[in-house]
Amino acid sequence: MANITYEESAALMTDPTFRGRVKVSCLHFADYILGEAASVPAHNTRVRWAQECYVSPEGVAQKVQSPTVMEPAVQTQGAAIPDDQLQTAVETAVNKMI
Repeated sequence: MANITYEESAALMTDPTFRGRVKVSCLHFADYILGEAASVPAHNTRVRWAQECYVSPEGVAQKVQSPTVMEPAVQTQGAAIPDDQLQTAVETAVNKMI
């Protein structure tokens, strides 16, 4: 399957419906991080990110949305990406950021 165009990518980076899905994925990942063992590499940094996500989910989603759009699964499926694959794309993007 071909990648979405630059124009489609740019539109998806500001799409409010897609941002809502990214926000839910971020909150799921934040919940997971807050329950992980303290021995996980970069745990303190991950916990700070998760706490920021709980305090400001919209702001975090805005920061994560563009990098998520650039993930390969999103590039091939666009907004039609299933939730489970979007979750993976968000987690991959967040791990690159933190």
